[in-house]
This record gives sequence, C-alpha cells and structure tokens, in this order.
Amino acid sequence: MSTSSDKLLIDIGSTYFKVSTKESIEQHFRDFNKQILDDLMHKCSDTVQRFESDDIHICSSANGGLSTLIIGLTHSYSLKYATNIAYNAGINVIDSIIFQDIEDYSIPSDLIDVVIIVGGIDSNGGQFDERLDNYLEKLNYSNIVYVGNGPDAMGLASRIDKLLVLPNVIDNRLHIVEKHLKEYLTNLYQQDIEGKEDIKDLYKITGNQIYSTPYVVNKSLPEINATFSVTDPFILLDIGGATTDVHYSKDLVRDNIVTEQGHDRIVFKKLGVFKSRESLIFTAEQNEFAYELLMHLKVTESIYKENSERATKVIMQLAIFLVLCEMSHYRTANVTLKLLAMNSIVFTGGITKVLTVEDIEDVVAFFYRKILNSDHKPVTVLDANYDIWTIGAKEYASCQ
Repeated sequence: MSTSSDKLLIDIGSTYFKVSTKESIEQHFRDFNKQILDDLMHKCSDTVQRFESDDIHICSSANGGLSTLIIGLTHSYSLKYATNIAYNAGINVIDSIIFQDIEDYSIPSDLIDVVIIVGGIDSNGGQFDERLDNYLEKLNYSNIVYVGNGPDAMGLASRIDKLLVLPNVIDNRLHIVEKHLKEYLTNLYQQDIEGKEDIKDLYKITGNQIYSTPYVVNKSLPEINATFSVTDPFILLDIGGATTDVHYSKDLVRDNIVTEQGHDRIVFKKLGVFKSRESLIFTAEQNEFAYELLMHLKVTESIYKENSERATKVIMQLAIFLVLCEMSHYRTANVTLKLLAMNSIVFTGGITKVLTVEDIEDVVAFFYRKILNSDHKPVTVLDANYDIWTIGAKEYASCQ
C-alpha cells in the first residue's frame, strides 16, 4: 500500500480548489462556466494523470452545507442538545422552535434540508399534538427525523409522512445520547455532497469516497501543534466563499455536553464572503456594532456596494467579527464559547490570502473590547499555505 506522501489530495471549495502533492500545494480560482472536473483537468491534468485513481483523495465544501429547523420542548434540554449535535455534524441551524409556542412562529420561506423534532424522556409521552402536524403541513422540507420520547414516536410516524424515528437524544437521567442523530446528520451531509452532479463527476478520477472538507479539517486538529504554535484551547476559522466553518476545542464550550472528541465544529451557512456575500451583509446590517466596526476601519456602509480589493478585505474582517459575535453571549441562540479562555485563534482558507495578521488582530481586538469589554488577546496564527487541510487529508487518506 502506498503512503500518504504518494497520494494526490484535492479540496473542492465553493470558489477555489486546492491540489496537494508531496512536492507542493496549488490553489486555483474556479471557472464557474465549466464543470468542476473539466476545470480541474484544464488546470491540473498533468498532475492528476500522474496518480492512479486509488491514490487520489478528494474532499469538498462546494455544497455550502445543510440547514435544519429544530422543534423541541425546552431550551434547557431538547433544543440545546439537538442544536449541539447538529452543529457538531456540520449542519446549520436556521431556527429553533419551542413546541408550546409553535402557533406563534412564522413559516420559513426557504427549503429546509432537515427538520429535527425532539423532546421529553422515554418515561413520559403525550408531548406533541396536532399543532405539530399543522405546522409541518405548511413547511417546505426535504427530510424529517424524530429523536424525542419513545411513547410519542409511533403516533407521529403514522401521521407524518417519511418521518424517520431514531432513539431519543435524552435519556431518563437527562444525559445526552448523541450517537444516532449525529451519525444520521453526518451521513445526510455526505449524501448531499455526493449528490451534486459536479461532485459525482469526480468519481471518474478517484476510487475513494469523497468527504466533506470540515470533516477532513477536524481530523487535523489533534495534530496541529506539530506544525503550528497553537496553544489549547483554540478556535480555527475557515472563512470560505459560501460558508464559514468554526472548529473549536471542546474546553471552550460553556455547556460541555458533547464529549466524544476533543474538537467540534459549527457551520455558518450564510456567512461566506463570495457566494454568501449578500446574506453576510444583511447580517452585518442587523448587528448594532457592525457600523462602529466600519467606522473603526475608516469606511462607510457604501463599502458593501463596492467591488474592489478594499471591499473584499472589509467583508472578510466583518465575517470574523460576526462569527465571533455568533459564538459569544451576544447571540445566545447558538453554541456559546468561553472566548475569554481562548489562547489561540487560527485562520485558514481564502482569508489568509487577503488579510494580514495585523488586519485580523485589529478586528479581533475590537470584538473583545466592544462585545466582551476585555483586553484579552488570543495569539493569531495564519495557515497561509493550507497546511492544516493537508494534515487532515493525509490522515484520512492513510486510513482508506
């Protein structure tokens, strides 16, 4: 069997693709007028043709992630548990609904990839009634899964078309049982990647399974200290064209309820800097401190309408600020991290080609002062050569 150094590693992103051999890493901006495989072969055919299909390993984040709506009984247990599991499976939570108030919630207009219904322990049933059925009838979704109390499962399965029933995520001692839901969501994410026509074409050059890029990057985190001066606990921000992925030490989680691994991840589906630029700008316009950040950066909101290098730089700085806000007490709906305990903040992805360490430290310092009222300064580390991705890619390549 060949070693990982004899393999070709390819990462397909929403705006760039990267090709890594033991000699070098190439980065290419995608030509959106071409299919991914055609574009790849046009730019890298000499490299690709040097390898057998079994030695070519591909990952992708080009699908932009999946979205979920969670319906649960309580914030303290069902919604909190299901939200953490969804984030750690790479799923973007667009909203959480308390069932008792479901009649007061609006119906999301976008297609939802998966609806999660959760709540109650197996010794108590009768938690969900026709209000759930009425809401779901108006909802536009592709998949629906029930991970709530056992007694309600049969009745809901008979009334809700294509409902998948999995074991309860809450045991009778109110502990989290993450395995079944996390496995289901991870597989759903995987199927979405492989279901894209452009991604399917890549099986013409590889004999291996195509993985999601966040999964591969997460594989690298236990080994990151061998390459970078990173001190735990840390977060890694992979700011891309369609999404921003956050990988973090579990020691930073305030409600440390997911314990199977040392690092977990969150995907922010609408905080990318190219394909999701408009939604990122919309998020910034809803953030009461974003305008002050623009003033601090000596620009105005007119920068949103510019198509320039300066505008791209500011948008990336905004992405950093907004993601940190999403993980702080400022936005309690998401996973909240103990950011004052963070020792290192690592950046990878296209952002490392645009921003300097000084650009990043400026906006991080603004966040800590303005949101957390602190002069805390985590060490900034830039992965300018995408070495972190290759660490994880080599790890999974050697296992296949």
